[in-house]
Amino acid sequence: MKSYSKLFKFTAFLFLFTGLVACSDDDDSTAPPVVETNTIADFVANNQNYSSLAAALEVTGLTSTLDGTQNYTVFAPDNDAFAAFLSDNGFSGLNDVPTALLTQVLLNHVQMGEIMAADLSTGYIESMAVGGASEENLSMYINTDNGVMINGVASVTTADVEVDNGVIHAVDAVIGLPNIVTFALADPTFSTLVQALTREEDFPFVGVLMQTDSPAPFTVFAPTNQAFADLIEDLDGVSSLDDIPTDVLASTLSYHVVAGANVRSSDLTDDMVVATLAEQSFTINLGDGAVITDANQRTANIIAVDVQANNGVIHVIDTVVLPAM
Repeated sequence: MKSYSKLFKFTAFLFLFTGLVACSDDDDSTAPPVVETNTIADFVANNQNYSSLAAALEVTGLTSTLDGTQNYTVFAPDNDAFAAFLSDNGFSGLNDVPTALLTQVLLNHVQMGEIMAADLSTGYIESMAVGGASEENLSMYINTDNGVMINGVASVTTADVEVDNGVIHAVDAVIGLPNIVTFALADPTFSTLVQALTREEDFPFVGVLMQTDSPAPFTVFAPTNQAFADLIEDLDGVSSLDDIPTDVLASTLSYHVVAGANVRSSDLTDDMVVATLAEQSFTINLGDGAVITDANQRTANIIAVDVQANNGVIHVIDTVVLPAM
């Protein structure tokens, strides 16, 4: 009996030991749990309303960019916005859009870092897109007077969708690459300038300043609304923009435009002579700030610089400069 008892105990011990070893082996072979992510790319891929955006990201190779750990802010257009963009630009589908163009259009919806809607204010920021006039990033005009509007074409419909690597703001339109006219129309600072550019039906300014081929790129020294108000007050016999003779207005507007050059603030030099579309020049002097001296020895301060468009750059001035008449 004792021998059987010892055999039973040894068998039970062996069974228990084998079980423990087996359990230990199972634990060692268990794979680590899969960590679920919710990146910008994940959000777009998993939302049917953004299937066009997801497809565009894949075509341009930007999915991996928005699937990483770097934080971005994305203004995300939905499928209806993409359909309108394709139709408005004569494309039958995403595959018809040149990849290089589509890449920059998408990057024009992206900013580095996480920017919540409450942190946006009226003014200019940079997108990650680069246009044809410069290697510098394109500007975006944000207007927060009534919600959030970008470049005067896209409104934020849903803000502050937080994800693992940034924040998404849904928008109702694709934000195309801006030209000079885009910013003139979007920024209320230039509303009088727009009135001047469009006062006469045969004025060519709007069509010219939308061009991306020659005579682009352009450098525009854009007077503010107050600058035009001051001009009207200074001119004899003029009480409104409509009272300025057509030839005087046309030559004055041309005097604010440089063709064939994207001249950024870093390119300005002291005593720089600037040739304009009016076939007259003015001089820029640098000191505490950049000052323009026109053909009549009047001066204008450059008060904001480097609003970068796809076909040129805008600098804001506080006085309308005048060519010799």
